[in-house]
Amino acid sequence: MTTQKPLCIAIIDESPARAAVLEAGLREAGVNEIHLITERFQLLRQIAQIAPDVVLIDLESPRRDVLDEMFAVSRAVARPIAMFVDQSDTSMMEAAIDAGVSAYVVDGLRKERIKAVLDLSIARFNAFRRLQDELHEARSELADRKTIDRAKALIMRQRGLDEEAAYTLLRSTAMRQSRRIVDIASALVTADELLGPGVVP
Repeated sequence: MTTQKPLCIAIIDESPARAAVLEAGLREAGVNEIHLITERFQLLRQIAQIAPDVVLIDLESPRRDVLDEMFAVSRAVARPIAMFVDQSDTSMMEAAIDAGVSAYVVDGLRKERIKAVLDLSIARFNAFRRLQDELHEARSELADRKTIDRAKALIMRQRGLDEEAAYTLLRSTAMRQSRRIVDIASALVTADELLGPGVVP
């Protein structure tokens, strides 16, 4: 049975008093590795040095420029991010979601809520990551199919083969060279694009 790695949390908060609320809630939740960032200077570098599992951002009175900076952080940091704000509007919330903020909590900085917000942030981030991976995989498969179809068309034109025979040739060549079919197909398509018709043997 594997032991779960302890969480490392970074708190971005210019108010020590408010940061103390977050820290107390995290410690009650069993989190011991907590790093407080109080200065926004070179913020991304500070976060990179900490390499946290989750980032908590607390903004007492969020100005638009500060929010934009925090949204830039959330886009750059591939980690679950929870943002606590005292006041908000629809545009701010939509911007936070677009920026990848996992949990956006308005007027909800209470110690007893921290664990639930932390769990929600991680769960939402993981779910979104899975969707992104599935979308990327689907797009890659579609691109691979298009490349293979183009290569088959080239072989059919040059060799006078039907589609099944062209695919069989691609597959046997890939097996002989211990490469993927799409790699062989891509090489054929690239050669045709670079050298023009008639290069496919």
